[in-house]
Amino acid sequence: MLRKNMTKEEKHLWYDFLSNYHIKIYRQRTIGKYIADFYCAKAKLIIELDGSQHGGTEMKKYDNERTQFFEELGIKVVRIPNYEINYHFIDICRYLDSIITDRIEQ
Repeated sequence: MLRKNMTKEEKHLWYDFLSNYHIKIYRQRTIGKYIADFYCAKAKLIIELDGSQHGGTEMKKYDNERTQFFEELGIKVVRIPNYEINYHFIDICRYLDSIITDRIEQ
C-alpha cells in the first residue's frame, strides 16, 4: 500500500537530490505486488531506504524476498540505511549517481 507520508530521510533524498535528477526517478512505484521507495526505469534500479525496523529477522526475510523478485525482473536493488542519508548525504548522492550512470552505460 502506498504511504501518504514520506519519512524524513525519504523527503531529504527526494527533494534534495532525486526529484531534480537529470534522469526520471519515480517515488513509491508499484512493481508487481511490491512498492519500491524510488525507481529509475532507465537504469532498472530501485533505491530502498531502510530504517531500524529492517534489522529484525522477519523484515530481513521480507526484504530478501522483495529483492529476489526485483532481481528476477533484471532490476538492481540498492538498500541505504537511514543513518547514511542523515550523516553521509553527499556521498550517498555521488554513489547513487555513479550506479545510475554505470547501469545506463552498460
